[in-house]
Amino acid sequence: MMTTKPNHRISTDFNRRRWLALAGAAGVASVLPGLQGSAAAAAATLPDLPYGLDALEPFIDTKTMEIHHGKHHQAYITKLNEALADQSDLQTMPLPSLIASLDKVPESIRTAVRNHGGGHLNHSLFWQMMTPGGGKKSRGAVGQAIDSAFGSFEAFQTAFTNAALGQFGSGWAWLVVEDGKMSVVATANQDNPLSMGKAPLLGIDV
Repeated sequence: MMTTKPNHRISTDFNRRRWLALAGAAGVASVLPGLQGSAAAAAATLPDLPYGLDALEPFIDTKTMEIHHGKHHQAYITKLNEALADQSDLQTMPLPSLIASLDKVPESIRTAVRNHGGGHLNHSLFWQMMTPGGGKKSRGAVGQAIDSAFGSFEAFQTAFTNAALGQFGSGWAWLVVEDGKMSVVATANQDNPLSMGKAPLLGIDV
């Protein structure tokens, strides 16, 4: 897992089993705790950070974490709840399933769900993907899968960094798995690879 920034259509049956199958096919463990279950998209609440606001310093300072978690992430949640206020059928869908099935969302709110639901999902994953004291050499099965897919961990780092730095404007770089194969992709704004049929394993906000 990373603690630093670089210098700087799945159907509605997408569920925990499908997610684990996608990740397991690549020989890696899922890094999506708390989002594999049945938590509904609506009435979403801001998840607690799994570490203190100052825990990622000097890479990410306390003030940045306060703003990004407490204000930006909360704003995505508020707007998502507003968009789904009159959509009882969508309110019961797990958030990953909702983002993976945007074609099922009414056109009148699709952009809002894509942007704010994606923002909520992406950042919920992002907080879990970072950890104080990360970047250790021993990476277990995840490291082995990365070595197999990219040739070496250093080659993956290069591809991941290039994807992040090459993203024009806001967006994300992702390590994903699809059909048992790992790759690196970039998405614009708050789009999530789930909308492309790819399971995100690691992401960085650029």
